[in-house]
Amino acid sequence: MTAADAGAGVGLAADLVVIAKEPVPGRVKTRLTPAYSPAEAAALAAAALADTLAAVAATPAVRRTLVLDGEPGPWLPGGVRVVRQRGGGLDERLAAAFEDAYAGRPLVLIGMDTPQVTPALLGRARRALARRGAVFGPAADGGFWLLGLRRPDARLLRGVPMSRPDTGAIQFGRLRAAGLEVAVLPELTDVDTARDAEAVAAAAPHGRFAAAVRDLGDRTGDRSSGRGVPA
Repeated sequence: MTAADAGAGVGLAADLVVIAKEPVPGRVKTRLTPAYSPAEAAALAAAALADTLAAVAATPAVRRTLVLDGEPGPWLPGGVRVVRQRGGGLDERLAAAFEDAYAGRPLVLIGMDTPQVTPALLGRARRALARRGAVFGPAADGGFWLLGLRRPDARLLRGVPMSRPDTGAIQFGRLRAAGLEVAVLPELTDVDTARDAEAVAAAAPHGRFAAAVRDLGDRTGDRSSGRGVPA
């Protein structure tokens, strides 16, 4: 994709996309164990997903899409269409999510790991795509929490190594190498470990996720030591 190609769609409001897993014990947030049990980790994942979708629902958009591995649950708000994830590795699934959600408008995609996201941040990302070819939200662990594209192109994502400290740098470099002008959003912390959960709950204390962290902490004491949680 060239910079000229990315100019298509100027003035079109961006759609919003969330890529997520159904919060099933043993399948989500496994790095939260053993500080949290698999069931508790799934409960935190469900709260994070609910907060994320609430922020998406509160952000103006023509269309909102959840690209889901699993089945919808009570955390799904109205007005969000659901499509199935497809692809092998995360790079392929992200590329497919952009392809499957694309309706001729720019797309802003986030995951379920940043429940502290706000409609203001999502609105900022949408506005950036009116002027730039891409928008990028770096994560504190070296990955990224948001990626917006004026026009999806699987070549921008496929082959980017995921879940590494340099994932974000490689993805950002891929965007720039394609000739795209990239807007950069503030860095956020992904919820991966028990320490992350405590930090995100403190940063956004009024959400469902923070309430879930407090509730689980009240039941069994402080989890923030993260004993046995992989870094």
